[in-house]
Amino acid sequence: MMLTYEAAFLDTPGSKQEKPPGESSNTELTPLTSDRPSSSRMAKTNGDRITPFATRVNKFTQQYVLNSDNAAIMPSKHEAETTEDELIRRIQPSQRCSLQVQRSQPETGCRFMYDRMEDRFNYLEDRIRKSATLFSASGLCGEPADATLASEEKMFAIGMVTCDGEGRLNEKSILLQGSVEHSRGEHVRLDLKDLDHFSLFPGQVVGIEGHNPSGHCFVASKLIDLIPVSVDAQLPSAKKQAVDDGSHHQNSDAGTLSRALSSVIAAGPYTTTDNLLFEPLQELLSYACRKQPQLLILMGPFIDSDHPDIKKGTVDQSFHDIFYSEVLRKIQDFTQYLGNTVRVILIPSVCDAHHDFVFPQPAFDLNVPEDITHQISSLANPSLFSSNQIHFGCCTVDILKQISGLEISRKPPAGKPGDRIGRLATHILKQQSYYPLYPPASGVPLDFSLANEALEISSTPDVLLLPSDLAPFVKVLSPGEGSDDQKQFICLNPGRLAKGIGGGTFVDLYYNEDTSRTNASIIRI
Repeated sequence: MMLTYEAAFLDTPGSKQEKPPGESSNTELTPLTSDRPSSSRMAKTNGDRITPFATRVNKFTQQYVLNSDNAAIMPSKHEAETTEDELIRRIQPSQRCSLQVQRSQPETGCRFMYDRMEDRFNYLEDRIRKSATLFSASGLCGEPADATLASEEKMFAIGMVTCDGEGRLNEKSILLQGSVEHSRGEHVRLDLKDLDHFSLFPGQVVGIEGHNPSGHCFVASKLIDLIPVSVDAQLPSAKKQAVDDGSHHQNSDAGTLSRALSSVIAAGPYTTTDNLLFEPLQELLSYACRKQPQLLILMGPFIDSDHPDIKKGTVDQSFHDIFYSEVLRKIQDFTQYLGNTVRVILIPSVCDAHHDFVFPQPAFDLNVPEDITHQISSLANPSLFSSNQIHFGCCTVDILKQISGLEISRKPPAGKPGDRIGRLATHILKQQSYYPLYPPASGVPLDFSLANEALEISSTPDVLLLPSDLAPFVKVLSPGEGSDDQKQFICLNPGRLAKGIGGGTFVDLYYNEDTSRTNASIIRI
């Protein structure tokens, strides 16, 4: 009976299609484009043929491997489909992982769309004020001064980067907005001609050293874009632990768990744009059935508001019904099949048509059978959680793409070629915020009354998940020069599981104690 069910579960619609003879794999990774249509995740053909999902070739091939010396050998097709091997794995399951939630705000059912102009002001003022406090406590820069006052003396000021108009930020339009405490909230123009390198975007809080000879323009001699970490900064204590059955004694003593974890990580959409069959999701779950990770992390959108059928309203079910029948039911079948050794985390997106359109965004209110409530959890967007003492930070808003389109930078004259994607990702930790951009990008329903604590990153996580339309990547990064926290972390963008009518990518991650012994693979679905 078990083998019959497994065969049915792994037999996805796409697996029945024969591959056309001589067809080559020409599905590209998500291109870096700025002129996307209204659906930012719809694949643009630009004359290139996109292979339909059902007829794709080279599925489950590795696009990139981090620390390939540590990489586990990918199973062959024969090994993956051998039911005897599957039976052995079922008899000898992997150890169940722990799960603790450090931050998942706002709460499900919260009131939103009630933020006032006062909330917006307080949020921005608090960001500048807290940063000034951290700079002062670090002892590296002295007490912040008022950058708007005319002075030939060198001074150190702290403020937020803004633009003097509605257009894109450029070197002639950069302003520094100070706090009410230090400069009455006034702006001053920045002159960056003496800096050999910088990287700036609107909303970024920075420390600036220089002087203001005229009272109208602050001439910068040094720029610090890394907000110091508080001496006593630490990850928030776990507010709750995922509901667990008392029989799972592995979780009773977190200290005995090693910092090792196998996980599969994916981001939506989970169905192609030509149907709502959710074939990519089914294929991902089939892969996870064979690989049997301890943790499956699924990030939205699940019911993509940009899907043609959803936008047109040509569906005969409510969006909630589609989510429960096509997404959650498949996940429930997956967890019931693998048993107690697997956990699943679902994190929503502002592009989920069936969920609250607000950011920060509460978790899904899942209604799952009682026997698997300890296996399936939903967290807020963004959220901070840990599994086997490995800390994860996650935000499904495409902050990387948004900063990428607004950032201006200058490279050192004789410097090495920079890692632009790495620089964009480290901005998030340098600013200690999941969403440091201001004003928010079009389409991001940022509620300032909910944002203060929910968006804060007080300490560097081990793994930072930033799903994006930009090309998928897995990188080992550190917060940056001048940081007291030189801890390395893994930042990854799994790409989109479905791209247009074709398949996308996901990440298979095995974290082992630290970044040097961790293996991660970007895999084509």
